This record gives sequence, C-alpha cells and structure tokens, in this order.
Amino acid sequence: MSRGPGLAAWLTLALTPGLGASTTRRLLKEFGLPENVLAAKRSALERFAPSEVLRGLDAADTQSAVERSLEWAESPGCHIVPLSDPVYPRLLYEIPDPPTLLFARGKMSLANRPALAIVGSRNATPQGAANAESFAKAFSGSGITVISGLALGIDAAAHRGGLTGEGSTVAVLGTGVDVPYPARNAALAEQIAERGLLLSEFSLGTQPIAHHFPRRNRLISGIARGVLVVEAAIASGSLITARAALEQGRDVFAVPGSIHSPLAKGCHALIKSGAKLVDCVEDVLSELGDWRHASTLELPPARSADEPGLLAQMGFDPVDLDALCARAGLPAEQVSAQLLRLELDGRVAALPGGRFQRLS
Repeated sequence: MSRGPGLAAWLTLALTPGLGASTTRRLLKEFGLPENVLAAKRSALERFAPSEVLRGLDAADTQSAVERSLEWAESPGCHIVPLSDPVYPRLLYEIPDPPTLLFARGKMSLANRPALAIVGSRNATPQGAANAESFAKAFSGSGITVISGLALGIDAAAHRGGLTGEGSTVAVLGTGVDVPYPARNAALAEQIAERGLLLSEFSLGTQPIAHHFPRRNRLISGIARGVLVVEAAIASGSLITARAALEQGRDVFAVPGSIHSPLAKGCHALIKSGAKLVDCVEDVLSELGDWRHASTLELPPARSADEPGLLAQMGFDPVDLDALCARAGLPAEQVSAQLLRLELDGRVAALPGGRFQRLS
C-alpha cells in the first residue's frame, strides 16, 4: 500500500502500545476502516480498550514511530502490508489470528506462492543440515517457495537451499524485519532480502524476545501449505510450528532418524501422531500432487467481491459480519479483509453497530 493517510492509520493502530492485534480486529469489525476507528469518540472506543491504552493513539511516541515506518517503506524493496492489501498473504486469512499488519523486505509476491515450511533443530547434525538444504533445493527448483524462521541449523540450511531455485525462500522473523536474528545469519538475511523475502508482524526495531518466537512459528506454518520437520527434540520450537500447522489444517511431514538420537525423538513423535514419514522429495510431491507443477501455478485470486461472491451475497440491505460470513461460507477474517478493500474502493459503507451496506 502506498504512503498516505490510509497506511498511516493502519500503522497508528498497529504501533500503539498495548492495543494488540485481537483488539484491533475487534475495532475494525465494529467501526470499519482504521480512519473510522481513529475518528470515533473515545467513549465508544473504551468498550474495547482501556483509556490509558487509547491515549497512546495520539501520543508523540506513536506518531514518531508511524513516521519512521512510512519513511522506511519508501526505500526500495520495503513493504508495509495491512490486512486489506491485495498482496497480503491469502493463506493467513484462514488462521484464527492473522496479523493486522506485516513488514517485509524483498519480493512480496513470494508470500502468495505455493509454499512448504522446513523447520528443525538449531543444533542440527551435519547430516540433518545437508538433508534440509537438499530438500529445500529440490522444492525450490520445482517452483515451491521454502518458508523457515532464519534460525541457526535446519532453518538456515533450508533458506540456503531455497535461494538456489525459482521458488526462492521466505524468512519469517521473530524480530523487526530490520533486525536479523541471530546475528550470525545477518549475511544470509541480506541474501534473502535481495532474492527472497523477509517477513515480520513485529514493528521496526523490535529486538529478540522469547515469547515472540512462538507467535512467529504460527506464521511460518500459516503461509505454507505444509510443514516438513527435519531433526527436532521433543521440547522444541519446531514442534510448536507443527502443532500450529495441524491447528491450521496444514499437512505435516517428518524425516525419521536414528532411534538413539535425541534430535530424532520429535520427528518420531510426530510420525506416531500421524505425520507423513518422508525420506525423499517424492514423498511430499506424491502427497500433494498439485505442487509438482507449482512453478507454473499461482494461488487462485482471492475470491472477488464483484463476482458471484461477497457483493452478491450482501444484497442492498444492511448486514452484519456474522450473517455475511454465513451467506458467503467464508471465515470472518477473509470477509473482513474483503469488506475493507470494498470500503477503500467506495463500494461498501460501514454503518453503526458493525453493519455494512452495499453502495450502488
């Protein structure tokens, strides 16, 4: 989205301390566009957030952060992508808690290509790292984008393999997109920014904080069609990613290892729980056959609201979000995103009480 009042309003909501993504989504559901939220009376907003948090909307620190972000987005290859933007990763509309805003560096189109996440131990064995890189190279060569988290070990190997092919790679960060972590992977992060994509829901300058990484993991699986785990201990972030994938309805694959290796225990546990055992690329391609020709495929366009779709389902009478979701057979996050785009286009109006009306 280009610089302007719309993006500034999105950033104000995203960068206000204590507001949070879930509260922001509730505000957008109630009031419509971010500009409407900011124009609403504070007494109306206090139904959703405490007054001390709402004061942050107008705070100098928040507005300074908004301006810095807008300036950053003017640099080549830098993107700020709100939920309503057509380039927002469409698979994230399917997860329960999609970020309201994403920061990115690189080729944003990669976030909407067929993708497989490859994750695993930070303390990978040489063989495990070689396996991850080999799998990633093969998938990327087939046009499948490789998703991982820029960690040491398996993640880094997966990114290196992904960079060799057409599918390239996306690194989802638990820090600001301008803060590569760990520092040992800074050079790799720059390569990904040039030939792939760095992606984060965290604001610029965000430093590594432990509880950010489980949140990062749900996005790794969220923008992929499946997750391949290569070497993982029982208590590991990779299993958090696998659990998120299962909750999101994604496929989970695991590479087996020696029964004596602690780094095989997590993969074996996944296989016992129903994950697909993988020992060659073909195991994944045979399970998900439509990926075989992914180099020539794009995800189908987001369901257009002027096709027999959302506008047709609305009619011309006011309707609330729940009723519209039921009519369209789509999740609330996806309907909300389409409604925001339609508002931006002047084809739908947000009414008081969380209702929407189609305009002629």
